[in-house]
Amino acid sequence: MIMVSVESASVRTADAQREHRANRWSVLVLLCFSLLLIAVDATVLHIAVPALTAALEPSSVQLLWIIDSYSLVVAPLLVTFGTLGDRYGRRPFVLGGYVVFGLASLSAAFAATPLALIVSRAFLGVGGAMIMPATLSIIRQVFTDRRERAIALGVWSAVAAAGAAVGPLIGGVLVEHLWWGAVFLINVPLLLVALPLAVRILPASRRADHPWDGLSAVLSTLGILAVAFGLKEAGSGHSLGRGLSLAVLLGGVALLVWFVRRQRRLPFPLLDVGLFAQRGFATGVGCVLLAIFALVGLELMLAQYLQLVLGLSPLEAAVRMLPLMVAAIAGGLAAAHVLGHVGLRATVGGGLALTALSLTPVLAWGTEPHPVMLAVCFMGIGFGVEVALLAASDTIMATVPESRAGGAAAIEETAYELGAGLGIAVLGTITTIVYAPSLTTVPGIPAGLMAQARESLAGAAHVAGETGASGAELLDAARMAFVTALHSTIIVSVALLALTALAVALLLPRHGSTPASADAEEPGGVRT
Repeated sequence: MIMVSVESASVRTADAQREHRANRWSVLVLLCFSLLLIAVDATVLHIAVPALTAALEPSSVQLLWIIDSYSLVVAPLLVTFGTLGDRYGRRPFVLGGYVVFGLASLSAAFAATPLALIVSRAFLGVGGAMIMPATLSIIRQVFTDRRERAIALGVWSAVAAAGAAVGPLIGGVLVEHLWWGAVFLINVPLLLVALPLAVRILPASRRADHPWDGLSAVLSTLGILAVAFGLKEAGSGHSLGRGLSLAVLLGGVALLVWFVRRQRRLPFPLLDVGLFAQRGFATGVGCVLLAIFALVGLELMLAQYLQLVLGLSPLEAAVRMLPLMVAAIAGGLAAAHVLGHVGLRATVGGGLALTALSLTPVLAWGTEPHPVMLAVCFMGIGFGVEVALLAASDTIMATVPESRAGGAAAIEETAYELGAGLGIAVLGTITTIVYAPSLTTVPGIPAGLMAQARESLAGAAHVAGETGASGAELLDAARMAFVTALHSTIIVSVALLALTALAVALLLPRHGSTPASADAEEPGGVRT
């Protein structure tokens, strides 16, 4: 009898192992689908800005919050939900993230005011932050074979890069044929299919027994949001006084300093800030943050340039941006080959320098089209940024021992989302600061409508459509003012990229460090 029971148990164990082997690729498909939704949502609104502005008439600061609240909520919550998932199990957070993401998508699609859309985008960020850290952790859990795990992580990384790249194209198609809310509504039926599949196939995970520090989570979240809020309001010229905006900004910096000091004292920190003591790691994280800062912020500005200055439709603008997307994917595929041939320093520094060089011709452009040169510039930007990002990711993961690889991955993911959020916040603020005074008063336009036109180029286009003969003159003046503002953001981005490339040349070794273990070679970044 005992032998029969042992035999039955052995059969059940073998069946379970066979089911696990069969299900792991299904789990990968589901997780990559989840990651694709999150990555696309970070950039899908870039093309929809003109249509959204015409419908909701947000102020310049409200528009920045609509675009930016998603990334700025995801960034500080990644580590929070990642550590909560380790403690309480990752599967419940993925399922809960689906529900939050779906409800927030439905709310965003039918938002009637800018504030409602900002709140909905923030809850989308909460849902994304619940899902994103678990995707990488579950892949590591279900793929126990090192070779298969490397393949799975490669697919995961490619999906993350491709999702952010195709976001504007998807947005262009939906806005062109439906309405701006469709960029959110499309998430709902997809999640209704994904949720029951996730309930069925996602595995449970072992729970960690170390303590979780709630105060650290609050400090990091409020600190990042206060810094972003202070930057936006300081550049708006209204809403809050400049002094109060500066106080909010400094308060955010103080909270982040408190957060860092607290992490250094805790035996189980929420974020392993001690890793920054290693020069290669700190330089790699800085490269990731600044490269994404320049790419995502400029992608938003260039999407508006294509539609509101050159007069392209949303779909035409998305197609014009395809060279950037294709080049970014090609750069990701070629990065390992380039890294092996020219070394770490040349790959990271060269990628950043290529990006800066590709941006420079934009400084000579006005309101006339440059289709061929635009495509060339986009290809250089996409290829250069992605090569530098993947080489920086290699640096980050190769400079830490296996025991700290999870903390390094969390910091890299945060750098991606924080870079995206701050890029839109800072470059958008610079655009607002330069654009408003550059748009001089146009005869025949009432003062109230001129104030609305100075909010943003999309606002000026809306006013121009309502003011008859003077509208054409207003739109021409607004386009020139926006080009002036765009040139300012390009100068800032080129300077940051050039300085980062110089820092790489001085601080990074010629060749990468030898990883402490095979596991430390796993990519840890989320490309949005």
